[in-house]
Amino acid sequence: MQKFKLSILFSVIVLVSLGQPQAIDKVIGVVGKYPILLSDLQNTMLEREKQEESFDKCKAFETLVFQKLLVAQADRDSVVVSDAEVDQELNQRMLYYIQQFGSEEKLEEFYGKRTNVIKDELRGDVQEQLIAQKMQGKITGDVKLTPSEIRQFYNSIPQDSLPLINSEVELQQIVKRPTFSAEAKKIAKEQLEEYRARVAKGESMKKLAVLYSEDPGSASGGGFYANVGRGVMDPAFESAAFRLKEGELSNVFETSYGYHFIELVKRKGELLDLRHILIVPKMSNADFFNSKLALDSIYTAIKEGKITFEEAAKKYSDDADTKQNGGLMINRNSASTKFSNEDLSQIDQNLVATLNSMQIGDISKPMQFVSQTDGKPAFRLLKLKNRIDPHRTNMKDDYQKLALMAQSDYNKKQVKEWIKKRSKITYIKLDSEYTCSFENQWTINSN
Repeated sequence: MQKFKLSILFSVIVLVSLGQPQAIDKVIGVVGKYPILLSDLQNTMLEREKQEESFDKCKAFETLVFQKLLVAQADRDSVVVSDAEVDQELNQRMLYYIQQFGSEEKLEEFYGKRTNVIKDELRGDVQEQLIAQKMQGKITGDVKLTPSEIRQFYNSIPQDSLPLINSEVELQQIVKRPTFSAEAKKIAKEQLEEYRARVAKGESMKKLAVLYSEDPGSASGGGFYANVGRGVMDPAFESAAFRLKEGELSNVFETSYGYHFIELVKRKGELLDLRHILIVPKMSNADFFNSKLALDSIYTAIKEGKITFEEAAKKYSDDADTKQNGGLMINRNSASTKFSNEDLSQIDQNLVATLNSMQIGDISKPMQFVSQTDGKPAFRLLKLKNRIDPHRTNMKDDYQKLALMAQSDYNKKQVKEWIKKRSKITYIKLDSEYTCSFENQWTINSN
């Protein structure tokens, strides 16, 4: 039901440290007027360990020094973030933490603090991180490298140092999604209208949700969702919820999941506590397999030469992301059109075996799959557009990968040069016990 989006910053606050017993803290560095605490270093290393990233003390410490240098420069350049930006980030993070603990009450019980107290303690760190992120964006800017610059980057790498690329494929698809019949949708909506009327007359929304709601994420809890923020739920659900006053019922409305109505329990600024009941229209076997039959007909027409795969994708496919470019699929991991076996396994474990038996230009018969967009079953035809054998990275086959590598290298050099210049004119004092060999060239005060 929920589709949570947590923005990832280059440094993450470690909630685990809040209210937990710690050794006596101390200042282990100062950048400008901003101190670096031992607890900052410990928390950064703990967070990387939790995320199973490779890390060491030097890298973690340099990350903190860089963040403080960014904030110090932001002071000079008058780079600020608004209270609204901080509030939005705080709300997103609190939603994430509440989901991890299972409820707001469990979070508060664990830390012995009210949620609003935890947010207040995090506010300063969140604000600093957002400012640092904005300042880093000014350093690298939005410069896009030209093809000649990308080629120059490629030519600068010794041939035997170029990354090895495993076998990859390019794919096209035509998708048909099963649809509910008008009668099934009418029955679901009328059923929900009846439940809404019963709640409006005084029956318990909680009780009816337990008995009848078809949302697996909330039915057992009486349809209850706590601390719902913007950008979390289906857009139609969110639109209905944020129009309500406390105690008010929404009208019955439709989302991609089915039909709902909502009762707003409590509004806490930009966070809502609410209950809802979901009824999903019932799909018959005939409804489900009608989409497969439609693809069977399209497959036959393509095979008989009555229409090309690309024309059929544009005319008949239900996938908005691919239909306009002949069904060509985009790899979400790399933003390219190429898929490795690992990429394919993440999409559908059956794809690798299916494609192994196909030749370039072959078209599969209708295949059932689960959509990554909404998690619902659908059918598709696949065309193997191209197969690239294992090879070393080259301009012809891997331009997009090289463009990303070149841009990353450019940004890294910009940051290195910025650190070299700015550290010379910024007071930086680090505890000798924690100073080590940093990746970048820093000017550190020795007294």
